[in-house]
This record gives sequence, C-alpha cells and structure tokens, in this order.
Amino acid sequence: MAKQTVTVIRGDGIGPSIIDSAIEILNAAGCDFEYEYVDAGLAALEKTGELLPPETLEAIERNKLTLKGPLTTPVGEGFTSINVTLRKQFGLYANVRPVKSFEGTQARYDNIDIITVRENTQGMYSGLGQVTSEDGTEAEAMSKITREGAEKIVTFAYELAQREGRKKVTAVHKANILKSTSGLFLKVAREVGERFPDIESAEMIVDATCMKLVMNPDEFDVVVTTNLFGDIISDLCAGLVGGLGMAPGANIGENAAIFEAVHGSAPDIAGKNLANPTSVILASIQMLEYLDMGETAERIRSAVADVIKSGDRTTRDLGGNHGTTDFTKAVIERL
Repeated sequence: MAKQTVTVIRGDGIGPSIIDSAIEILNAAGCDFEYEYVDAGLAALEKTGELLPPETLEAIERNKLTLKGPLTTPVGEGFTSINVTLRKQFGLYANVRPVKSFEGTQARYDNIDIITVRENTQGMYSGLGQVTSEDGTEAEAMSKITREGAEKIVTFAYELAQREGRKKVTAVHKANILKSTSGLFLKVAREVGERFPDIESAEMIVDATCMKLVMNPDEFDVVVTTNLFGDIISDLCAGLVGGLGMAPGANIGENAAIFEAVHGSAPDIAGKNLANPTSVILASIQMLEYLDMGETAERIRSAVADVIKSGDRTTRDLGGNHGTTDFTKAVIERL
C-alpha cells in the first residue's frame, strides 16, 4: 500500500516550530507518513508574491490531507482571509473544534468535553454583498444560508455524535430575530434530528448558549451552528479548557481535510522557542482519528495529558518555564 502523503504548511510566526514539534511526535508514535512541504501566508508572499501559490493549492488537492500552522493574512485592502479562501476552494464545509479538559492547565473547569461543529462556507462569512457607501457612512453585507448547506452540516454533527458515542446534539440559532436565515437553519436542524432518534436533540438561542456554556458547560456535548455563531462559540469553549493553545480545529469537506492550530501566529514570540505546540499536536490527533488511526491518536493524547498533568517541561502558558523543544521531548519520552 502506498504511503499516505500529508501536505504540510508550516505557517508564519511560531507556526514552523509548533508544526515541527507535531511532526516529530507523529514520527515517534510510529506514523509512517510522507510529508510534502508547501508555503502559504507571509512566507509564500515573500517568496512568490502570492499568499496562496498555485503549487500549494495543487498539493492540497492531490494529497487530500493537510496539516497547517497559523497563517498571517496582511491587514488591508485586497487581501482576503487565507482560511476563508481555502474553505471555499476545497468545499471544507465542516469546521470541527473539540475541547477537552487536561489536568494541570490553568483552566477554570476540569471536566469539559464538547465538540463545536460549525458550518464553514455560508452565512456572514461568505463575503457576499459587502458594500461600503462612497462617503463611508454606511456599510452592508449579506448572509446566505441554503437548505442543502444546513442539512449537510447538521447531518455531519449527528453522524459524528453517533460515531463517537455521544448522547446529545444542540442546534444553536437566533431564529427569534433572524427569522429567514437562522429560521431556515433551525427548521432543517429539527428535520435532521428526527432521523437520529437514538441521539437527544436540543436547540438553544445563541446568547443563552454563551451564558450557559460559562455557567454550566456540562449541559453540552455536540453543538452545531452557523458560521458566525460557531466562530464565537468555539473560541468561548477554548477558554473553558485554558485558551486557544489547547484547542485544535479540523476543516472537512467531501474530498479534502485541513487540520490546524486555531490560534494566531504570535509573531512576538516567533523564533524564541517559547510556544506551546499543544494546539497543533491535538490537530494532528484529529487527523489520525480522521484516518481511523484511533489507537495511535489515543497514545499521543495520553502522552500530552501526562506531560501537562505532571508539569514536566511545560511551557509558560501552562505554568511552566520551558520551551517548545523541551515540551516536545517530554511527550516523545512518554511515547
């Protein structure tokens, strides 16, 4: 059988060091992948004059699996978000953001286990109808939801819940105010829920969801929602387990998947061997689960959990005073 090739985008800022950490750990765990390195973001802009060169897009298409560090989209006119572009280009309609408590972090809770499934290509982020009046006094944008898009994402969430033995899916909406777009999403979510009688279906308005996530996160298992709400809720959930450094993300489509650290490129600590690589290590675990390599994924997860719990060579954000390379070594020793 041919080896699985993974496209690797090391990214900007701290990206290269945390991606290298994740790959060292995958190799130490016995994953026999080939890696094809390509550029995107500022690194690509400096080399090729483009944020997303054609050869990068070709590699993502060809290998179907990508591990990606944080990218910087330059601020200003004419640059669209690289992440949004990738999601559109490859139809990565499902954004999966799991958060799980690790003992030893500075988090406020110790028993969180929630997956946010966010629709990734429609709603307010599709960039439709963005207009600012010539005199700069008015601006508008359009949100568009399709029945097909809503059905795909909600079905994805229920199937994920079934696969992982989860008990409940909560559809999050604002149908009381956004009667058209959020109303359609909620209507479709109810229909899909009926097809999965073995899973408890709940629905909740987005503002109440945010409050309940903070006050009583045990109420949640799998959350499914539209693009803008999902972006906010998934970051809120990351805050429950110690921040974005502890939260991975997967962007999944019919024919391709991109696994990534969800935090920024932290240029202020780039090259200083200070970054916590956990987010991208957890993203590589998501990639293994996607490939049905659950046993290897679990071995890496327990090694990471043990390092964080014991405080052995942890990074500053985890209460330690070590860097990326020491943390990586500690994980590898446990493997």
